[in-house]
Amino acid sequence: MKIVLTLIMSSLLVVLTSACNSTDKTTSDAPNTTEKTGNAPTVSQTGSAQDDAASKVRKDQVNADIRAREQRNNVTGGDTDRSDKDLSSEVRSKLEANLPKTNLTAVAKAGAVVISGTVQNQEQLTKIEPLAKEIKGVQTVNVAAKIAPAVPDKAK
Repeated sequence: MKIVLTLIMSSLLVVLTSACNSTDKTTSDAPNTTEKTGNAPTVSQTGSAQDDAASKVRKDQVNADIRAREQRNNVTGGDTDRSDKDLSSEVRSKLEANLPKTNLTAVAKAGAVVISGTVQNQEQLTKIEPLAKEIKGVQTVNVAAKIAPAVPDKAK
């Protein structure tokens, strides 16, 4: 019995070790965080990933994901009775796809959603509430987000 247990544990250790050595990235040009350079990614390295997050294809994917969740919820009979985690996730996804270059979080509790973080301008700030209310199950939206102060361009 001890030999079998030892064999199982060592096999599990080998599998987990090989999984930790994976270097998968979200995009082909994403910064390689496995390198031990100690430097943060530059704006040029992350810029294309941000553009990808705000692209029309990404918006369509997010909206399709939200529709699929809503359809799945409709089948189970809970059209507007949504879990807090689902609401938070769907609102966050909707905002991410429709408001580029923002830093927002969404927390839902019994249909009440609180959105905090920063946006680039007043136009984005005013779009938060209507976008969040597009998600089924959202009853109220409290926008605690602020406009981020302008950051001087260090490249000049």
